Amino acid sequence: MNYDFRFGTLLPYTNQIFDGVLLTLQLSVVTIMIGLVIGVVVAALRTGAPGPLRALATVYVEAIRNTPIVVQLFIVFFGLPSLGIRFTASQAAIIGLSINLGAYSAEIIRAGIESVRKSQVEAGHALGLNRYQVFRHVVLFQALKAIYPALTSQFILLMLMSSIVSIIGANELFHTASFIDSRTFRSFEVYTAITLIYLCLTLMFRATFGAVYWAVFVRRPAR
Repeated sequence: MNYDFRFGTLLPYTNQIFDGVLLTLQLSVVTIMIGLVIGVVVAALRTGAPGPLRALATVYVEAIRNTPIVVQLFIVFFGLPSLGIRFTASQAAIIGLSINLGAYSAEIIRAGIESVRKSQVEAGHALGLNRYQVFRHVVLFQALKAIYPALTSQFILLMLMSSIVSIIGANELFHTASFIDSRTFRSFEVYTAITLIYLCLTLMFRATFGAVYWAVFVRRPAR
């Protein structure tokens, strides 16, 4: 093999790579927050709402989980302008990824809610709590603890999947890599470096989620 490795050619693009990492983190964190809220609301609707609302939540989950995320992003970024609704690439990325994550996290959270024993729900009602209070104080914490590993794995997949928003022009890490590759023609070096950065981001997310689990579920202060 006579290939001449030149990782030094990436040094002039350090600032662009840093900006790409920063946008990837911003997209991931904002999307996780919004997607988690959507997931909790939709899971609550699917487990305890009246028929029409439950059906609407089910349609949302099934529609999103059974269509490609590329199509969803294209509808938000290219389709909605036909209706007079326009978003920047970053805004469309956040909306598309949040809607997608919301559907998947809703199913995970729903499984956690259904894992809580009915006797505990009945005990909450017996204490005079209404349905919302039972969900908030009795069900939600136990459900999140049960599905925390699966949910955080979905969050990490979301961070990795954020690379797909490069197709609509969002300047995240993968889009930055494509730009650098087009200027340097050092594809191996560029994508090897980007792969290592994604690996570091994944390990950082795992460590962060592990610390949160320890603080919230393992060392929860007594009340």
